[in-house]
Amino acid sequence: MFKLIGVIAGYYFFGFFGALLGLIVGAFIDRMRAYGSGGMNPLRNAIRQAVFLETVFISMGKLAKADLHVSQDEIAHVEQFMQKLGMTAPHRAQAIALFKRGAEPAFDIGPTIKRFMAICGHTKDLKQVLLVYLIVTALADGHLHPSEEALLADIASRLGYDQAMFKQLMDMVLNQSRFSGGQANTATALDDAYKALGVTKDSTDQEIKRAYRKLMSQYHPDKLIGQGVPEDMIAMATEQAKEIQLAYDIIKKSRNI
Repeated sequence: MFKLIGVIAGYYFFGFFGALLGLIVGAFIDRMRAYGSGGMNPLRNAIRQAVFLETVFISMGKLAKADLHVSQDEIAHVEQFMQKLGMTAPHRAQAIALFKRGAEPAFDIGPTIKRFMAICGHTKDLKQVLLVYLIVTALADGHLHPSEEALLADIASRLGYDQAMFKQLMDMVLNQSRFSGGQANTATALDDAYKALGVTKDSTDQEIKRAYRKLMSQYHPDKLIGQGVPEDMIAMATEQAKEIQLAYDIIKKSRNI
């Protein structure tokens, strides 16, 4: 409705370009009226959530099978992962089926990532959260098998990460995990903290603050839900945020900032 009003009013007062401006403004108002001030389309968000959930667990199955054998430890980890996330019964059943599909020997991960990119690829944070989930999964048993790293690198490439970006994210996640559970190795805590934030001892206080705020913003629950992360998977992001916060606190204490 407001699109039509905008076009007519714009053309009347300012001619063709006024009509074009009126169309844009009217469309914006119509969208806000339809979906609220945030402009979020509930149907589109639900589709993103479904695709994100599908991609996570299919990829986890593919990772588990990367070394040609799905171990009991890997199965146990996925079950613990679902419990930690507090997944609902329907999501749990769906996740198991998706994991099994990804673990099939001949399964090609390419179309799954391509679909994810088509639906969610415009959102940088969502791509990073997906990749972080998968890296955390691969590191769960305490070491990274070469075939797992190769698969992660392939997925990262399909998500638009170059090799340097992927290596930096891997290093950050690995060092963030050292603050899991609110604990830190006192001997290496400060070095680990810098790496967890993706900065160095030579970084300025302002650079460190910017890196911290950027990471915390990426894991903000409301932001992730709005971008398409299912609500029952937000717990994982919350854990990552706690690890980042602890790392930042250690740096703040050492620098008195």
